[in-house]
Amino acid sequence: MNDQSSDHAGPATDLHGLAHKLDDAIRALDESESLARFGKLTLVFELVRQILVQPEGCAFVEARAERLEKAGVFTGSDWAEPATLLPSLTTHSLQSPNADTVVIEALSELRLLAVVRGAYLHPLVSAEQARDYLTQVLAINLGLLFGMAGEAEREQGKLALISQHVVQHVAEHIGYEHVIDSLIEEIWRILQQRPIQVGDARKMITQIAICRAEPNVDLGNAGRGADRLISSLYGPTRACSEDPGIVVYQQRLESMDGPTLQNEATGFARSMHDTGLVSPYHACFVRYILEGQDYLLSEALGLSSTGRDCMMCYRELVYALITEGVFPETAQGLYGLALMLERGILYQPPVAPALWRQARLNLCPEARERLQLAYGYQPQAGAWLIQGVLNMLGQPLGVGQGNNPTCQSARALSMWAYNDPDYLLQMVAWAARDNEIVMHFEGQPVSSTQSLGGVASEVTLDLDPVSLVVVPHLDRVYGEMGRMCIGREGDPHRWVNPEFHGWSAGRGFAINVDVATGNLQDLEGFIRHFYASYHPYYNGNQPLIHPQPAGIAVTDRAARFIGWHAITILRIALDPEGEMRAYFYNPNNDSGQNWADDVHVSTEGMGERFGEASLPFEQFTSRLYIFHFDPLERGEPADVGEEELKRVMARVYRSWGEDRMPVNHLQAEPPQAE
Repeated sequence: MNDQSSDHAGPATDLHGLAHKLDDAIRALDESESLARFGKLTLVFELVRQILVQPEGCAFVEARAERLEKAGVFTGSDWAEPATLLPSLTTHSLQSPNADTVVIEALSELRLLAVVRGAYLHPLVSAEQARDYLTQVLAINLGLLFGMAGEAEREQGKLALISQHVVQHVAEHIGYEHVIDSLIEEIWRILQQRPIQVGDARKMITQIAICRAEPNVDLGNAGRGADRLISSLYGPTRACSEDPGIVVYQQRLESMDGPTLQNEATGFARSMHDTGLVSPYHACFVRYILEGQDYLLSEALGLSSTGRDCMMCYRELVYALITEGVFPETAQGLYGLALMLERGILYQPPVAPALWRQARLNLCPEARERLQLAYGYQPQAGAWLIQGVLNMLGQPLGVGQGNNPTCQSARALSMWAYNDPDYLLQMVAWAARDNEIVMHFEGQPVSSTQSLGGVASEVTLDLDPVSLVVVPHLDRVYGEMGRMCIGREGDPHRWVNPEFHGWSAGRGFAINVDVATGNLQDLEGFIRHFYASYHPYYNGNQPLIHPQPAGIAVTDRAARFIGWHAITILRIALDPEGEMRAYFYNPNNDSGQNWADDVHVSTEGMGERFGEASLPFEQFTSRLYIFHFDPLERGEPADVGEEELKRVMARVYRSWGEDRMPVNHLQAEPPQAE
């Protein structure tokens, strides 16, 4: 081919020549004044684009990843903080028709690959975090990885080559087989926590299914463990095992006899409770049996005697919720319905009438628009909200905050769903029907529509339906309550948390950080007080009655402080190995985290219920900075053993407390663990 333009692979000397030009452009960008940066950055992007279009170009750009970032290619963009990036958004960027968007996304992936391979010691992201992120990126973009071009790639033209080259380059250095197998493990790990939002898991499972069905894609031995995941969505029973489509499946249902329908019901229930995922076929089946075979409903939901009794007592309500809210698109609501019935909360007098109101609720235009933007127009917005309500009442510990700084609001929704379901339903009605929530702070009404704003400048759409509608209001109310505390000495959470979360939150408040300076204060007294309030061996063996709001200092895998975070302490109990553990709810979408210094948050295998995270009590205390208690039940500071006290304090000083030593601290160095 005679065409040697920069958009086609040419001799190696051409690639090296472009690389030298890129080096000069990076240097010029690094040395430029702010006013001249745009022109310099445009040249860098153009050269990177020309290099990445060529098959071997990724290696050249990866080798310059650190210099590119330090020169400022990500400054002021969404890619500036790699620790906050979401793998699910890479598909849109890599398939964008805008060249700059594709290039900056490609630069970001190559930067993280350099971190994984040890060529770039990044201050904000570790090699392990970078590997986890890139594994998910590859999983979500399997089509690009295996060259399965679609309409988006055709629209991109030659830009699609950049996306394919980058994804394939990353996979070559991480390992194709590890991508698929690691992905399957990751999906199971996430599903084990039973989140309400399973959209990303469904997308990844779909990608695996597509690749396995593609005759030109050879996965080798990888992906063998995906069968249960794929079948849970596309073929959970014998009659739909080959994924025939909803229309064909409906026709098959009409010709089934009683025993066959019974087998279908059992198969759907088994798959749903096994994975926490619901197939669209399951919704089709349930809607069908409501007319004439409703005796199979408890079987199709996999109910125990508790759930069965609850369903029979509130049969008409259950049927109404299914009729109005369960469609193939909203099938996931069936899992929430089953778990809600198992909880027996319909027996609480206000809950059933509140759900009748929900089934017939007229949505305001603002709520309807947010739901349609996030989920589409079919079925109607009210059905999506009913699905969200069922899931939240059935899975109160599955609420996630999405890509939003709204952990306080997510925690409040979870606490109400767990402890005060009729109050949650009232909040949903206010937000969805009236587009306003009014709460009270020390007797003063606080309206979401009159607030000056919340913690989040804008609440994103990556949320469950209830959060999507309610969180913008809660966030503004929370922000307004904080402003009402301006001028008070100490941390505003002392007053805001009980008013925001409700009467069950303890009015007593303990904090181990001086708000004015950020330094630690009375750490030993804080620890002794927490043990006296929560540890069964020091509080008279009194179990925790109501979940309590608390605050933790989150650290990354290198023990570096990330920020303050809202959680809920659920219970303190002995784990299967006889160790005392704190079980808590974390709204941060994925509770399985590594907080360094051997503090690995567990989500299964240590006595956790679905949605719970846990740590040994000692380790949990070392990351705690705020807790609430009942001031009338405080008791005396716990007589914690000196060795245990030293270990907890040492963990604080080795992690988030390292730079927070009080000025008048008399010790020459922090206490060391024995």
